[in-house]
Amino acid sequence: MTYEEYLALRKTVATPYGDFAYLDVGEGPPAVFVHGLFMSGYMWHRSIDAVKQERRCIAYNLPAHGGSEVADGQALDLEANVAMLEAFCDALGLEQFDLVANDTGGAFAQGLAVRNPSRLRTLTLTNCEARDWMPSKSELAQLVGTLAEQGQLAQVLKSNYGDRDAARQGAFAATIQSPDRLSDDELCGIMEPHQATLEGAKRLERFATSLSPEQLMALEPQLRELEVPTIAVWGTADPVFPLELAHWLRDTIPGLEEVVEIEDGLLFWPWERGEELVPHLRSHWESAAPRLA
Repeated sequence: MTYEEYLALRKTVATPYGDFAYLDVGEGPPAVFVHGLFMSGYMWHRSIDAVKQERRCIAYNLPAHGGSEVADGQALDLEANVAMLEAFCDALGLEQFDLVANDTGGAFAQGLAVRNPSRLRTLTLTNCEARDWMPSKSELAQLVGTLAEQGQLAQVLKSNYGDRDAARQGAFAATIQSPDRLSDDELCGIMEPHQATLEGAKRLERFATSLSPEQLMALEPQLRELEVPTIAVWGTADPVFPLELAHWLRDTIPGLEEVVEIEDGLLFWPWERGEELVPHLRSHWESAAPRLA
């Protein structure tokens, strides 16, 4: 699926919090995919292309990302994002679904799982925020956080949008497996529309400054009681979310029995290597089915 094809299929749904953009393709039980900071629902297109014959695939765009719009005063902390994700699922009439998440989306997925575990058939987490890593403690995340707090992140994002070569070579490239192979079309899929204008980039900047580790740490007691069938599929070379976080999730969530390691995978490995996620999704979904029948 090209980004142009994705845009042609993208829809918008109204919720009490704002209007959320999303992809909705395929047949079968619904699976909701949630991306992370600086990305869009398009990041899941390779995995979705592979499973859309067996699942109704819904790629949600976070507020301030990928065409989703909320009011300027809307709270953007973890609790608010969980409420917005749930309202989105309500708006689509999703009573129960498989949830797949990456990066910051993984924090929101954990929040939704403990808020309303009966809605989830399964939970799949790829490299994402966990424990006290929101934002990540990596050098890259600390740089992003500093720029955001100083009000300089929006200008950097907008500048990178205008210089695609810089985007392939800058700090963001450290999260991409093969940044030199990214086409302009794929870069648009990452950057549009939250980096296309300075106003959009400022909304993204506000999003980035609304999250804190305390918000994520508060979930731990409930995560220790979470029985939803869960799997962590983790890239081992990620400079942002190390493998130890996957092991912490395994040791914390009773329903998480397996950590699958993706050799040399970086933060956004599902973006470039999405087909590698597919067999683990299928196996996880199928193994959970008898327990949830």
